[in-house]
Amino acid sequence: MPTRTKFVILMHPHEFKRIKANTGRLTHLCLADSEIHIGECFGTHDAVQALIDDPGNFPVLLYPGKDARDLSKGELHATDFAGRRLVVFLLDATWRLVRPMLRLSPNLQGLPKIMFSGAAPSRYRIKRQPEPGCLSTLEAVHELLLALDRSGLDRYALPEQLLTVFQRMQDIQITRTAENRRLGIKRHAPKPRRTAPPTPVQPGKRRKRIFPVAPEV
Repeated sequence: MPTRTKFVILMHPHEFKRIKANTGRLTHLCLADSEIHIGECFGTHDAVQALIDDPGNFPVLLYPGKDARDLSKGELHATDFAGRRLVVFLLDATWRLVRPMLRLSPNLQGLPKIMFSGAAPSRYRIKRQPEPGCLSTLEAVHELLLALDRSGLDRYALPEQLLTVFQRMQDIQITRTAENRRLGIKRHAPKPRRTAPPTPVQPGKRRKRIFPVAPEV
């Protein structure tokens, strides 16, 4: 999917391991102008810093808060870019892991923050969100593109495309889970217990007696 906006997904290693349910990776595959980087600290990340320092970019961080510009309320304008390309950084992790990622990355802390409001409830069926307002990375990008399109800052011609891919991904997971249950296949099979091998006795070496030998009478 082509977009005027460049999306940079900064994924925590914990999310990277969750291949089946990771929507950050799926979002990256759907967006033509996107990058994905794995890590916990991006303060010294060369590729990330290059995007921030590029004079042709207008880098922002998608992070809600009192100091964030609400795109749904039109608080970001084309004049703010001055002909530059909008580059949106997204932290892909749980809220428990997002805060340390931001704390360890001073270059991201200094970016202007953006947000959206009035989003639809999460459509995640195979994962429970911690709070009603929480969205997956794919859903967040979808809502962000809707807000950018309404503000005239981007063109989101097929708003259902991302959601359709998201729905298909969940349908596949639900179908496979049901099939595994029918076949009695557990998702996480218990690992065999390891036992330490017996210590071999070297030939010709006598063992030391613990108790003295009783004298002969």
